[in-house]
Amino acid sequence: MAKKPRSVHTCSECGYSTPKWLGRCPDCGGWGTLTEYRAPSGGGAGAAGAAVGGKLPVGLTPTSPAVPISRIDPATATTVSTGIGELDRVLGDGIVPGSVVLLAGEPGVGKSTLLLEVAARWAAQPAPAAGTEDRPAGTRTALYITAEESAGQVRMRAQRTGGLQPTLYLAAESDLDVVFGHVEQLKPSLLIVDSVQTMHISGVEGVAGGVAQSRATTAALTTLAKTSGIPVLLVGHVTKEGSVAGPRVLEHLVDVVLTFEGDRHSSLRMLRGIKNRFGATDEVGCFEQTGDGIREVADPSGLFLSHRDSTPDGTAVTVAMDGVRPILAEVQSLLVPTQSKNPRRAVTGLDATRVPMVLAVLSARAGRPSFDREVYIATVGGMKVGEPAADLAVALATVSAMDGRPIAPKTVVLGEVGLAGEIRRVPDLRRRLQEAARLGYVSAIVPAGDELRVPGMRITRVATIGEAIAAVG
Repeated sequence: MAKKPRSVHTCSECGYSTPKWLGRCPDCGGWGTLTEYRAPSGGGAGAAGAAVGGKLPVGLTPTSPAVPISRIDPATATTVSTGIGELDRVLGDGIVPGSVVLLAGEPGVGKSTLLLEVAARWAAQPAPAAGTEDRPAGTRTALYITAEESAGQVRMRAQRTGGLQPTLYLAAESDLDVVFGHVEQLKPSLLIVDSVQTMHISGVEGVAGGVAQSRATTAALTTLAKTSGIPVLLVGHVTKEGSVAGPRVLEHLVDVVLTFEGDRHSSLRMLRGIKNRFGATDEVGCFEQTGDGIREVADPSGLFLSHRDSTPDGTAVTVAMDGVRPILAEVQSLLVPTQSKNPRRAVTGLDATRVPMVLAVLSARAGRPSFDREVYIATVGGMKVGEPAADLAVALATVSAMDGRPIAPKTVVLGEVGLAGEIRRVPDLRRRLQEAARLGYVSAIVPAGDELRVPGMRITRVATIGEAIAAVG
């Protein structure tokens, strides 16, 4: 008589397995994360675990034989351009056939708009394929699955953004089995699912968006991508903490995890890589949300500094590194006299713990106290700078506001300020200065100790906060 399948309870967060159900996972401490699975009986995964009676277990016949690694076609891992340069930069020169990309972001940040633009650009690019009666020769096809909006809503957005293409197909479906039917019928070269938390698959318990359904849906789409070679782009929601919603196994199943970030009060959007099996995760893509859709910004420094027709007092320009990308940022400082014993310190776009420290160093090491004034310090354009390299820009912008004297135009300021008043070196100084020189800046104030030279730029090296103040005076 055949044995009953053995029950295994597996944690959806860390993968811990136990034969008994537990309310709390002993490994990661998560509550209600253990889900029951039935292990198959007979010679499969259960028989492969150990030999029985000294004999090798009976395995399943593979669908395709193993081949030498030298005979694997390298074209299967060649990247293909999506038509959007900033997205290709983050992915690593394009998308790999058969890969699965998960794009996560807060509601309303523009994930669906971005992927609809990707689908339209993809469908507009030529491809070496034979034409059919309803499909022009040499064009690529994209299938956009929407489970959160109606087909009419997506069509209106595509019309507004100029994304109507004859080889861009749209289907409003939430049943994954029906989606597979569309894929088999159309045979697209790109599949976009918006979103993975709203899809459900038959035969799996739980509601759409739950742990079991999200995991099964992602696993099925991953299998589809690997077996067919169709790249799949998935939209994912995020939690209040900013992490990808659903079980952590989703991030392990996919090949690439991207986050789309942006402030509701700013049009700037940043695309960052969290996980990438085909490239680096330190690249950053810049986009701008406009009334006509998402527009890629190849030169974000120009976006932040486009308003600088003159150089007022209380401002300084620095170069921040976002991943491996240098971006020029403007720091502004405003001082207002006050009678309060606890003057206000308001910081926007900068590290709120470092700005008061810089103000204290100005008071103790440079004789520039601000205890009788309210201090407001912010970046321009909604940019966020959290690295210590912006310390010297904060200090010199504040001194410029105190004296009512602007810093010389076309000057960038770089350096970390120490508690002793010393100016410390910052990483990637050459790359920062080269970016500033490319945008027309001719002068730089940097930490002492590095003898690098940048053509067309006059570099002033300072060792203390006093020397930096004297250099701009």
